[in-house]
Parts: sequence; structure tokens; C-alpha cells
Amino acid sequence: MQLTHIAEIRALAEARKGGKTALNLLLATHKPLSTKKLAQIPDDRYLSMMTRCVFQAGFNWKVIEHKWADFETAFYGFNPKGLAYLAPEKWDAYLEDKRVVRNWIKLKSVLANAHFVWNVAEQQGSFGKVFADWPVNDQVGLMQWLKKDGSRLGVSTAMYFIRFMGKDSFILSADVVARLRASGVAIQDNPTSKKALALAQEAFNHWHEQSGLSYTHLSRIAGMSIGQNYVSKV
Repeated sequence: MQLTHIAEIRALAEARKGGKTALNLLLATHKPLSTKKLAQIPDDRYLSMMTRCVFQAGFNWKVIEHKWADFETAFYGFNPKGLAYLAPEKWDAYLEDKRVVRNWIKLKSVLANAHFVWNVAEQQGSFGKVFADWPVNDQVGLMQWLKKDGSRLGVSTAMYFIRFMGKDSFILSADVVARLRASGVAIQDNPTSKKALALAQEAFNHWHEQSGLSYTHLSRIAGMSIGQNYVSKV
């Protein structure tokens, strides 16, 4: 793959954001957590973030944010084992519970993901350990696992879940995709195919080898180097 060097892309981002110091300040606001810290996050926080990302998908994020304290109460703090064994009538009752968004398909995903998180924890010691230990140069593999074994954790939702939990990662926003394409990566808009995701992973792996920068910072640099953004969203 003939790929634009990350130094050239960083120079573009610096020019758009007001110089090297200004760009560094923007990057400093998004620092990924260490493997140790990710592994220490309780499993209920992973289930909580999964749920939040699922409910935010295709919905007004501000509404979910406003209601989130009620979600936490309604779902008993997202204890995976407790929710996995919650009586069926309790799940039916969520359809009348104004504390949550009453979308049955997404409500069912909470139960499915409670089983997912709890089963992994039972087999591996904790969900966080598996998540933390997953190689950052195989983010696509992590996303595929989340989609296959989890519920409603497709490409976009999985990417945001991974990032919001604090793991070093890239997000394929419209601007990041535009930079990848401008840099020689043959992917379509809103890439979701295995081939396209593999190409994106290869590009970020290459940039990481060139620069030693985190995938999170590489993603932000790519997004800030192109498009109409003035305050980075990635």
C-alpha cells in the first residue's frame, strides 16, 4: 500500500488547528488508558458503556445522556450476573418504565450483553482483562468479536464503545475516512466490510510504526487534517 507519511498528515493538521502547540493541546485531551487500568475497570462499567453506546446509536445522544442516571438505577448498576438472571417479567416491565428508552430490541440487547460480559468474566476472570489484553494492532479483530458474541455491537457502535472505555483505538469518522482515502487507502465512505476495515487497520498500523504515536492520537490527527472540522470530534 502506497500511503502518505504520517508526518505530512500531521503538518496538515497543525496548519488547520493553529500550529504544533495548539494541536498538541487538542491531542492531550484524549489519552488512552494503560492495559493495567483497563483491566481494573469493573465489569458492570463495561456493560454500562455497551448499553449506552447501543442506545445512542441512531438516537439523540443528548437524550440518552440526560436519562443516563435513570438507566443506571433501572438496570441495577449494570451488574452483569444480576441482570443475566433477572426474571422475564422484570424485562417485560421495562416496556412501561419511563426511566429508560422503551425500545424492545435495544432492551433485549442489555440482557444479551449481560450474559456476554458475565460469561467472559466467568471463563477469563474478568471482561476487562480480555478487553485490555486485546492487541491494539488488531482493533478490527476486537470489533468482530464484540459483534459476533455481543448484541447490537456493530462496526460504529463497537468503535465508540472501545474508544469511550479508554482503549487505544481509531474511529472511522467521515473525516478520518476522507484522510485515509486521500492517503491512498481504497475504502468506501462509511466502511463496514471486512476488507475495508482490514485496509484501515493496516494503514493505522503503518502510521503507528512510523511515528510511535497512539492509535487514538493518529485517528485524531487524521480527522483534523481534512474536511470542515474546526474543533475535533474524533
